Amino acid sequence: MKRLFSVYICSLLAAVSLFSQDAAVPDSATFAEDTTIVVGHDSIRTYTQDELDMRLLEYTLSWLDTTGCTAQTDTTGLPDSVYIARLSSLPYIIEMPYNTVVRSFIDMYVVRRPRQVARLRTLSGFYFPLFEEKLHQYGLPEELKYLPVIESGLNPMAYSPVGAAGLWQFMPRTAKNCGLEVNSLVDERLDPIKATDAACRFLRSLYVIYGDWNLVIAAYNCGPGNVNKAIRRAGDKRDFWDIWPYLPRETRSYLPIFIAANYALNFADEHNICMTPLPLTLAADTILTNRRLHLLQVSEITGIPMQELRRLNPQYRLDVLPGSKPYALCLPVDMTGAFIMHEDTIYKHKADTLINNRREVIDLAQKTDADGFPATGSYTYTVKKGDTLGGIAKRQKTTVAKIKKWNNLKSDNIRIGQKLKIYR
Repeated sequence: MKRLFSVYICSLLAAVSLFSQDAAVPDSATFAEDTTIVVGHDSIRTYTQDELDMRLLEYTLSWLDTTGCTAQTDTTGLPDSVYIARLSSLPYIIEMPYNTVVRSFIDMYVVRRPRQVARLRTLSGFYFPLFEEKLHQYGLPEELKYLPVIESGLNPMAYSPVGAAGLWQFMPRTAKNCGLEVNSLVDERLDPIKATDAACRFLRSLYVIYGDWNLVIAAYNCGPGNVNKAIRRAGDKRDFWDIWPYLPRETRSYLPIFIAANYALNFADEHNICMTPLPLTLAADTILTNRRLHLLQVSEITGIPMQELRRLNPQYRLDVLPGSKPYALCLPVDMTGAFIMHEDTIYKHKADTLINNRREVIDLAQKTDADGFPATGSYTYTVKKGDTLGGIAKRQKTTVAKIKKWNNLKSDNIRIGQKLKIYR
């Protein structure tokens, strides 16, 4: 199963990334003056409701307009009782209560942004099987699969303005605490399989703390520290709606958005929202290697365009697989044979300029004199027991007068531990 999902996700990345080049958030808009919330795990930045409207659902990929997804009937005037009944009918562990805030975000999805919902429906068909497998593996409620919908818009290569990344929008510190590799060369937050596994472990640890899924969802957004503060200020009450006034403003809307996303994707058909057609995915496969490798080596020998290799391997920030342990290289499935056939040639190709150009040892022998002191430049000498200015000057091939001048000494007296500037 792990092998299957690896191939499956590589193929998905190839298709998803074709549309990511144009993903952008408008820099200007007319904003309302009401609610402010945040989109993105561990974020601090706040947005007005209209700005959220622009960012939350257009944070994902910039797809072509959906064809044939225009509502055939007007669903904007549905009574509250319909929404309550539909939410209550969901076979969930996590409760899905209804109120005016939840209704406003449901309307944002199904009334104001139906085409984004159509796109999310299509992407969910790719990602939800992976999320469901991992959630079941860790004994978590399946409805948590909707968290990446509001975190990243199901964009595996999403970066937030504050540095969160990937489907689950991990901040670097949280990702490392969850066992993901995040450094100058590798960012496993962009690996859907590893990031999903880490997110499930993180959510499970939060449930151990709170024993309440609504509080877990709040803590996923603003961190356990802020939830704990809200609980104390609410008189130690441990219900989301009791601590709601004491949570950060952005987190107050996080659970309502989560509920609205669950509603929108479960009842899209009732609002006449169909699925956006996607181009056929590129069949891809993975090869494990523990040798240092640059994607350009692969590209120039196999002929696979660099842009395609980068789309398939977004976790390698500088196009380098570090080696020293097994790393997965994702390739078009029809090119894996070519890689294996020319493997030795690929590893040797431009190796000295691309991956072997880091100095491991620097010989300092020619940079010091016989006594181990710098041959040129300056350094600080520490006076030892038995030292005299004359002896120091002789060993450093200089004069007493120069040492006194360099260090503003009025006499030849020096003491143990004194620092002397020596110029060579």
